[in-house]
This record gives sequence, C-alpha cells and structure tokens, in this order.
Amino acid sequence: MAKFIFVTGGVTSSLGKGIIAASLAKLLQSRGLKVTIQKFDPYINIDPGTLNPYEHGECFVTEDGAETDLDLGHYERFLNIHTSQANNVTTGRIYQTVINKERDGEYLGKTVQVIPHITDEIKRRMLLLGDSGMYDIVITELGGTVGDIESLPFVEAVRQLQWEMPEEDCMVVHLTLVPYLSAAKELKTKPTQHSVRLLSQEGVHPNVIVARTEHPLSDELKRKIALFCNVKPNAVIEAMDASTIYEVPLKMLQEGLDVIVLKKLQINGYAAPDLAKWRGFLEKLNYPKSKIKIGLIGKYIELQDAYKSILESFVHAGAVNQCKVQIVNVHSEFITNENVADKLKELDGLLVAPGFGSRGVEGKITAVKYARENKMPFFGICLGMQMAVIEFARNVLGWEEANSTEMKADTNCPVIALMEEQKKVKKKGGTMRLGAFECDIKKGTLANKIYNATSISERHRHRWEFNNKYLADFEKAGLLPSGKNPQTGLVEIVELSNHPYFIGVQFHPELKSTVENPHPLFVNFVQAAKLYAEQKVQNKTEKLEKETI
Repeated sequence: MAKFIFVTGGVTSSLGKGIIAASLAKLLQSRGLKVTIQKFDPYINIDPGTLNPYEHGECFVTEDGAETDLDLGHYERFLNIHTSQANNVTTGRIYQTVINKERDGEYLGKTVQVIPHITDEIKRRMLLLGDSGMYDIVITELGGTVGDIESLPFVEAVRQLQWEMPEEDCMVVHLTLVPYLSAAKELKTKPTQHSVRLLSQEGVHPNVIVARTEHPLSDELKRKIALFCNVKPNAVIEAMDASTIYEVPLKMLQEGLDVIVLKKLQINGYAAPDLAKWRGFLEKLNYPKSKIKIGLIGKYIELQDAYKSILESFVHAGAVNQCKVQIVNVHSEFITNENVADKLKELDGLLVAPGFGSRGVEGKITAVKYARENKMPFFGICLGMQMAVIEFARNVLGWEEANSTEMKADTNCPVIALMEEQKKVKKKGGTMRLGAFECDIKKGTLANKIYNATSISERHRHRWEFNNKYLADFEKAGLLPSGKNPQTGLVEIVELSNHPYFIGVQFHPELKSTVENPHPLFVNFVQAAKLYAEQKVQNKTEKLEKETI
C-alpha cells in the first residue's frame, strides 16, 4: 500500500507548490523510494488544452496524450519519469464523471451531492496511482489556495482521507508565505497563522509548514509559527528564494524535509540520499565557461510560463555545454523586414516557438528568413517548423502565395494543411494529434547526427501538417524531410542541406528534456550557437587586425 502526501497552499498563489512537491519527491526518490506526483486543479475546464497561454501558461503533454497543467513538466524534469492522464485531474473532469454516472443510473435514484458523490470521486482519483502497486509514495498537489470556494471539495476529500487512513499512511504539507515588511524591517507570521487556521477550520491539520520567505527565519520565528500552527518546531521548513528552481531540493535537504516526512510516515530502512548527478548538474549550471544569446521568437512572451518547458530545456542544454544561455524574448508581432536586422543581429541562435492563430506569424517568417540567409543557427518547433516551410516556399521556391490553411483557409498554395483526420473534428478539447508518435530518421542527415539513431519517439500537439503534395519540390530545392512518421508519412523533421544548423520539428522536444537527460536537439542547438558566437568573435578580431595593419 502506497503512502500519501498532500501539498496545499495558503495566503497567495504562485508560491511554488509544484516546485516544493517536486523537490520533496526528488529527495525521496534519491533515497531509493518509488515516487510519483499528481496535480488536482480546481478549475472547471476538463483540461488546460483550450486555455489561452496568457491565462494558464503552457499546456504540458504527456506520453499518453493528456493535455495537462505545466506543473507536470516540473515533475517529469525533476524525477526523470513519465507522467500520464492519471497525474492531472480537474474539477471539470470530476464533475463530468459524476454527471455521466448519474445519467447512466449508477447512483440508483440517490440525490447526487457534493458530499459524498463529488468527494468520493475525488478520493478515488487521489488513490488511483497508489492502488496501482507501482509506487511507495504518491504526492498530491492541490491547486489554488486554501479558502478558495472551488478548492473546498478537494480539501474536504483530504479531510476524509486523513480520517479514513492509518495516521502513518497520510500527511499534509502546507506551503505558506512569511512576508517581509521593509518599513518595519521584520518578517510577519500572521498570514501563515491565518492560512493554517483556515485549513484547520476545514478539518485538515498540516503536519509540516513550508514557509516561503525572502529572508532567513530565526529559530524564534520558527517556534512562533510552530506554536500557533500546532506543529513541532522542526516541522517548520524555511524555503528562501533561490537563484534557480534546481537548488530547491538541496535547500529542502538542508532543512530536513525528507527526514521529517519519512518519520511521520514511519518509513524505515531507507538509504542515504544519492544526489551526485544533481549536484554535478548544478555545478555546471552555476559555473559556466561561456555565454550565448538565443532569440526566442514568440507571441506569448509577456508570460514566461507560456514557454516554460522550452526555457527549462535551455537550462539543461546550457549546463551540458557549460554555457550560460541568455534568452532574449522577441515579440514576433513587431518584427518587420525593416527592423529584423536590428532586432536579431546580436543573437547567436534563433528559436521560433510554437503557437496557434495568425497573429504574429509574418514576423516569425521574417525571422526565419534572416536566420536562413545569415547562416545563423535556427531551431523551429511545431508552428516554428511550419513557418520555416512557408518562408522557404515563398523566398526560395518563389511561391509568393504559400501559406498554411490555419492562417488563410482559401490559400491557393497550402504548403501547410489540416491533417486529414482533423477535417471532421468539431470539438476543440483533447482532439488534436496528441502524445508520443514514432519518427524514422534518414541516415546521414543532421537529425541522424543529433539523435545518433534512425528511429525515435516524440510528443505532439498539432492539427496542421506539412503538405506532402509539395514534398518533391522542397527536396529538389534543398529543404530535406529528414524525419517522417512510418505509418502516415507525415513529415516530422525538416532541415537545410546548405546551412550550418537549420532544423525544424513538428513535435515538441522540450516536453521530454529533463535534468538527467537533456534533449539532444537543445544540446546540439546550443553547441551550434556557441560555434557561431566564437566565429563572430574571430571575425571581429581578424577585421581589427587588418584595419590595424
């Protein structure tokens, strides 16, 4: 039987419950325990697939094709494991299940209510992974903040589980804020006290308090929090701001969070934590030997969480190359032929990011042209690959009307077209080409060199594809389809034969990059950008020497 840890949050959102949950899981995993994490979100959407990136950040996609909360990306990156549909549940999915059961007559005429029917379904989902027999510990993060109306059924479900389970099989970790008032020059514990009191009023009593803070907590403050929140002083954990999220597991190790959890859950005979690889990664991350600038061409750059997995993949790839990757956000909506050189000339590489809709696509196409013509390392993901195809069609093949039917439904040159199986789809939620699909790679290509393989599997999230009607023309002109799906012939990877590093992929490689296994596409792209940067310096040096002579 698995043991369960519930992570709740109070005072304010965005405190980092996902990072704390992932850090605790990493520490327990490093001691030899089998751990997984799940996220319960209180919004009524079935999943975040139809949410605007400005509303909710990126939509993370699992191997089995689930569109999930971005916190699952943190879970995978920290634990180096795959999550699934079962790891992310929303209020919408809970209510949908209960209503379907009611329509099918499964409740035998009973009046369907929040208690017990909704809470029973929540508990069933909470216990699902634990009942699989695959894990020693299941950590469940509750989205939102204690006191939110929409969170109440989840908190009530936790209360019932605390009552139903043996005391040593279930515990609650509560993340809260200890703000610093600069005028008074002191940390204030009252918000934490109120947050815990509110949680206790709902019948849930936290076993551990994790206090987010900008300044160290004194022993006196820890004792004060412990006294008023009814926990032991050693169960008050300081979580100071860190320079990178990857330092948090080590900070939690110093605070003894994992030891407190193991004692509460009465888990004995565990090994000492093995974090050698993690420390090695941090060593390289904190002490880079070089620096590059990568332009991220996107249209959601105002919210960094919209490209969270891409940004983290660059962190992983930068550490492997012992290189500091500085991301320069460039809004595609404001790139024109007149200003593109000024915006991009100082960069060492260009990544054109995924997205949907016509806004900003012409700027992306202009950026691709600049990278192609100036031999700048280029990497296109999903829509980024499609923009590379359109740019090549317009400016190399001379097809001025080339476009995607997503942007212009009546284009007479649809080099990017809606997938055949998508043409009958009416509903938007969960109906894209989602999850892991195979890709065969041609030998001798750049993609083959990067992956060192001829068969790979990558995750997808798209409706439009490369139109194979035009494939022969592209190949003849030098844009090579170096990767295809073996079942459908769908072009998965394109690359330029006469360019130092120019590659576009229909899939989302950022979704599979982890600390222990950085994605090869990002690793090689950073390497190419380093070479480009070094060449620029060398060219400037040679130019100065000639001018001096």
